[in-house]
Amino acid sequence: MPDEIVDDSAEAGPPLEVPAELTLGILRHSAAHLMAAAVVELYPGAQYDVGPATEEGFFYNFRLPDGAHFVEEDLSRIEARMKELSKRRIPFEREVMSRADARQLFSEMRQSFKVDIIDRMGGEVDEVGVYRTGAFVDLCRGPHVPHSGHLRAVKLLRVAGVYWRGDENNEQLQRVYGTAFFDREQLDAFIALREEARRRDHRRLGAELDLFHVSEHSPGSPFWHPKGMIIWNTLEDLRRAENAKRGYVEVKTPLLFDVDTYKTSGHYENYAENIFFVSSRDEDRQLALKPMNCPGHMLLFGNGLRSYRELPIRYAESSTLHRDERSGTLHGLLRVRHITQDDAHIFCTDDQIQDEIHRIVDYANHLYAMLGVEPRAELSTRPERRLGSEAQWDRAEAALEEALQRHGMAYVISAGEGTFYGPKIDLHMTDSIGRSWQMGTIQLDYQMPARFGLTYVGVDGEDHTPVVIHRALLGSLERFIGILTEHYAGHFPLWLAPVQVEIVPVQDDSPEVISYALALAERLRAAGLRADVDDKPGVRMQARIRDAVKQKVPYVVVVGRNDVERGDDVVSVRATRAGTQENLAVSDLVQRLVHEVAERVSG
Repeated sequence: MPDEIVDDSAEAGPPLEVPAELTLGILRHSAAHLMAAAVVELYPGAQYDVGPATEEGFFYNFRLPDGAHFVEEDLSRIEARMKELSKRRIPFEREVMSRADARQLFSEMRQSFKVDIIDRMGGEVDEVGVYRTGAFVDLCRGPHVPHSGHLRAVKLLRVAGVYWRGDENNEQLQRVYGTAFFDREQLDAFIALREEARRRDHRRLGAELDLFHVSEHSPGSPFWHPKGMIIWNTLEDLRRAENAKRGYVEVKTPLLFDVDTYKTSGHYENYAENIFFVSSRDEDRQLALKPMNCPGHMLLFGNGLRSYRELPIRYAESSTLHRDERSGTLHGLLRVRHITQDDAHIFCTDDQIQDEIHRIVDYANHLYAMLGVEPRAELSTRPERRLGSEAQWDRAEAALEEALQRHGMAYVISAGEGTFYGPKIDLHMTDSIGRSWQMGTIQLDYQMPARFGLTYVGVDGEDHTPVVIHRALLGSLERFIGILTEHYAGHFPLWLAPVQVEIVPVQDDSPEVISYALALAERLRAAGLRADVDDKPGVRMQARIRDAVKQKVPYVVVVGRNDVERGDDVVSVRATRAGTQENLAVSDLVQRLVHEVAERVSG
């Protein structure tokens, strides 16, 4: 989700009247001004850049004098000053002044960022809006709350470093994030949700559950541990099995291509800043690590004559990709440089588009149902930078919209957010604590096959250019596992859990009990289940159970001397998430767990 929604401070024109009904955006924008007012009081000489409202709250960018920097402990001090200003019910006063007067005002205040904004305004701008909150003054169209007394449910959240105007070649400023609500109850609910999100943070859970780690030795490229690879391979096995059912064929294409390939595809012109370029010592040409699979699949399709009788051809490839994401944007598994997509490209005729997209949406619904999430769609239309004619874009957008309507899927239109080569359907989910995530994508492309000169022989015996549907349903496998980790809070459903059953011997650790536990584990493994025995010496049974619960193992089986002596094959079974316990015959336990795995219930 984007940080910035609107940058009012840079807009010119008369300030807007305060509407009869205040919106949350107006409240938060006003809170941003109040925060900046508190900062300039507490830190004389502080310079302020922009401070818009966002979807979650607001922020302001600052440069403190004498090279000083905010630390997290400063937030409570700023917040306390904001409360003082709120109690004083300081009015938000609007004013319109000439551009020249505004420039002089901010020059005298030594607010160089504001002077820069004014200087960047178009020559047709003669007047600008200014808002005053006590001694604080800022460029702004508004509107704002009438006075600071409206701002009582405000919380500052964190400090982050940002580059001025988002350009890494510029100086680094500090951004203070906060949020505001109409009442304390709403704010408390938001804080509780943030705390729950912190508890579910996949980076923390990844370490606790021994799934993966990231390292500065290879930034943005996760190291997958054995338990994490179980989740990875389980999803990969699912992908391959479901693809095979639906007529996809697995292919593999190189990681390195020459730059001319990306010039042909259009990526060099439209995506070069995200591509890793390399050189060969034996060849006088530049190469690049592939950021996506589509150019390779174009070359694969073009390697031979094609007939309409072969179409549709559905290539699938789960391949390593590399994208040169900025270091400041890297975030655990959610934003990486080393990416693995469950990619596919369908080469088809115009007449086959509807059926193919319908099949893909049906596939997506089936796949997401296994994971316990319900997808919703967003139709992204032509961006400003794009390839192809308007007629092609009209046809492509209409085809995607018709497919969604045919499938009866609710959707919203996101104008201008398509890829440079075609419109797309993005599939989103809402997780268990109400957050929205983008998952898969379906993109319709008339451009790339034409640029690569791809053809097939039609019914009429003539050459025709195929249409390509780019399709990824899990998207980046790294990102998808990160999302699932947070969605499940680490309590993966049985079919995905790295360890499905932990067998815990009672504390005497007698050889007979250990042997019984090991034999039980082998019986479970023979049925295709992932079972471990916790036979660490000198550790009491309750500590072993607590460790299994902490590791979020779905089932714990406790065995002891009595089980060995009875020989009746009945064991004590604990379902860790439900907190229940029952005695089950081993045969019944195996049957139940095998059935649960086969059903792939989401848990």
